[in-house]
Amino acid sequence: MRHIKKRMQIILPTLLLLFVFGTQALVPATTFACGSATGSSSAQVINGVDQTGTDCSGSGVTSAISAAVTILSVVIGAAAIIMILISGFRYMTSGGDSTKVAAAKSALIYALVGIAVAALAQFLVHFVLYQATNATTPPAVTAPKKS
Repeated sequence: MRHIKKRMQIILPTLLLLFVFGTQALVPATTFACGSATGSSSAQVINGVDQTGTDCSGSGVTSAISAAVTILSVVIGAAAIIMILISGFRYMTSGGDSTKVAAAKSALIYALVGIAVAALAQFLVHFVLYQATNATTPPAVTAPKKS
């Protein structure tokens, strides 16, 4: 059991660092700034990215957030599945010891709650992004007339 804990202490921070620094490589550079991405990257740096006539509606930010949430959900889902397998293994090898059975059950419950929270978070983020991109300007509020 100590061997698994030591490996998890190494694997989880590594996955976190890969997620924090690795997701930037998965999102295209055009999502970080308004402007066209035509030509070579060195020509863009030398001449500057043409900002005239480009669409800066925020679709790049939306796709970046959506990609980050999707990647985070995959990582959380994989970690939860691993924890479900570990808790099942712990439950089978508990040998009837009530403390080991309780620990395995609580680990299983936490993993299932983690999957539910990740699913709800993904739904909530996608719902907010949909509402933000399809938002319209509210009508002007007029003051009530005095009688």
